[in-house]
Amino acid sequence: IGELVNEKIIEGIAHVNNESNEKEGTRIVIDLKRDAIATVVINHLYKHTELQTSYGINNVAIVKGRPKLLNLKDLISEFVEFRHEVVVRRTQYELKEAQKKAHILQGYLIALDHLDEVIALIRSSSTPEMAKERLIGAGWGLDEIQAKAILELRLQRLTGMEREKIKEEYEEIMKQIAYLTNLLENEGLRYEVIKKELTEIKDKFGDERKSEIQYLADEMRMEDLIEEEDVVITISHQGYIKRTSATEYRQQNRGGRGAIGGRTKEEDWIEHLFVASTHHTMLYFTEKGRCFWLKVYQLPEGEKNSKGRAIQNLIQIPPDDKVRAIVAVKDLEDKEFISSHFIVLCTRRGIIKKTLLEDFSRPRATGVNAITIVEGDELLEAKMTDGKSEIMMAVKSGRAIRFHESKVRPTGRGAIGVTGIEVDNEQDEVVGMICVSGEDHSKTVLVVSEKGFGKRTFITDETGEEVYRITNRGGK
Repeated sequence: IGELVNEKIIEGIAHVNNESNEKEGTRIVIDLKRDAIATVVINHLYKHTELQTSYGINNVAIVKGRPKLLNLKDLISEFVEFRHEVVVRRTQYELKEAQKKAHILQGYLIALDHLDEVIALIRSSSTPEMAKERLIGAGWGLDEIQAKAILELRLQRLTGMEREKIKEEYEEIMKQIAYLTNLLENEGLRYEVIKKELTEIKDKFGDERKSEIQYLADEMRMEDLIEEEDVVITISHQGYIKRTSATEYRQQNRGGRGAIGGRTKEEDWIEHLFVASTHHTMLYFTEKGRCFWLKVYQLPEGEKNSKGRAIQNLIQIPPDDKVRAIVAVKDLEDKEFISSHFIVLCTRRGIIKKTLLEDFSRPRATGVNAITIVEGDELLEAKMTDGKSEIMMAVKSGRAIRFHESKVRPTGRGAIGVTGIEVDNEQDEVVGMICVSGEDHSKTVLVVSEKGFGKRTFITDETGEEVYRITNRGGK
C-alpha cells in the first residue's frame, strides 16, 4: 500500500500504519487526506492490492460416467437428479422386501386359519421336507417359500396374542406396499421426499457458516474508482470537448461579463455547455442522425481556460459530421428507467421523432442510427422525457408550437419521424426544442435572441390562460 501511495497509483491516503500483533491479528490503519473520498480509496485498494481477492473454482464432476464442467445451477440440478435416483432405487428395494414379507405373513395367516390341520400334518410327517411338500399340496394355496416359513415358525407365535400381532403386522406391511407403489408412480411425491430428507439433514447437521457471504457486484466498475461530482462540459463549434469541475464557476448577477468557459480560436466558439455528473453516460447525437456513447469521466479534464480535445479523438464521428445534441443519462443499466423514458429528436425542417431510451442502452463504438435524415435536413436537438411531457418547438421567424408528447408515437431508431411544426419556406427553420412538464404549468420559458436579448414567459399566466396554446402536432 505504501508503494502504491508513493507512486501515486492510489491517491487520498495520508498515512498507513501496520498495527498487527499476535493477540489481535492483522490490523492496518489507513488515514485519509481531508478531501479524500473513502469509498473511492477503498475501491482502489480492492483493485490494486490483495485486500480483496477472488478465487476461481473448477466445478468438474462425473456426470453419467463422463467428466463435465458444471455451473452452480447444473451442480444443484445434478445433485437433485442423483437424490431422485437414490429414492427410486431405495423405494424399489423396500417395495421388494415388503412384498416378500407380506407374502410370508400371508402364509402365516393361512396356517393360523387351519391351525389344527397344520399341526396334525406336521406331526404326522417323518421329515421336514415331507411336511413342506404336504403343506404345499394341502390345497390351502401355500407355495414353497410360505411352507418353509411356517415350518420355521416358533410355537410361541401361535398364541392368541401373537396371532393378533401377525394380523396387525400384515395390515401395516400392506399399507407400506401401497405407499411405496404410489411413490414409484408419482414423481411429485418423490421430490417431496427429497425435500423432506434434505431438510432433516439441515436440521440435524446444519450450523452457522464459517465464512460470510456478501452480495457484491460481479466485478468492479470504473465508476467505483472515480469520485462522483458535478462537472461543466463544453463543446466548441469545431468539436473540442472538455470537462471542468463545477466548483470553478461562481454565481454572478444578470448583465455581468461572465467567466471564461474555454479558450478557442478566433473562428471557433463554445456551442454546447451543460452540467452532468462524472458517473453519467452521455449520448451524443450528430447532425446526420447518428448516436454515440461516452462516459463523462472519459472526457478530458481541463481548467476553464483550456481548449480541450477534438471529439473525433474520443468517439468515431466522421469528419463531415458533428455533434448537435447531448443527453445525459444516469444509468443505462436501470431496466425500469430505460423502459419508461424516451429520447425525443427534432430536425431543422420541423420533423419530430420519439424512441424508447432502451433502444439506446447498448453502446457501440461505431455508433448507431438514431433517426433517418432526409436530404436537405439535419438533426437539431435531442431531449429525454418520461412520456408525459409537452413539446415546444420554435422557428427562426419567431413562431412556436406546443403539443402533448402523446401526439408523437414511439418508433424505432431507423424511422424518419413525423411533422412537429410546419416550416413555411427555405429561409425559415427550427431553432430550438424543449420538453416541459405536462403537470406543472407554473414554469417559465426563456427565449434568447442571437444578439443576446432574452425574454422569460410563463407557460400559463396568472388567470390560468395558456400563453403558449396547446395545439395539434404539425401546426404552424
